[in-house]
Amino acid sequence: MSFRSTNQRILAPAAQGLMIFGIISLCQPWSLFLHQYGVTLTLIGLVSFMITSKIAPDPEAEEDFLDESLDLLEINDQASGAGSKTTGTV
Repeated sequence: MSFRSTNQRILAPAAQGLMIFGIISLCQPWSLFLHQYGVTLTLIGLVSFMITSKIAPDPEAEEDFLDESLDLLEINDQASGAGSKTTGTV
């Protein structure tokens, strides 16, 4: 598992969750500790999300060039075989 896939699956959603938890902490009336640090949690989540959103995901796997060229050769052989049937009269 590469760092980019870890970022895509774990770090970016964790940063979003921390932002949401910080906002909920600001709005709740039961815990003074969470209310005091709600802005800090939201800012840490925001900064970490800005960093993790700049990391590009893994590039898509491309087909092998040899397989692609063989497929094209097969298509060309089939087309030339079907198109080369001519009658002997001119």
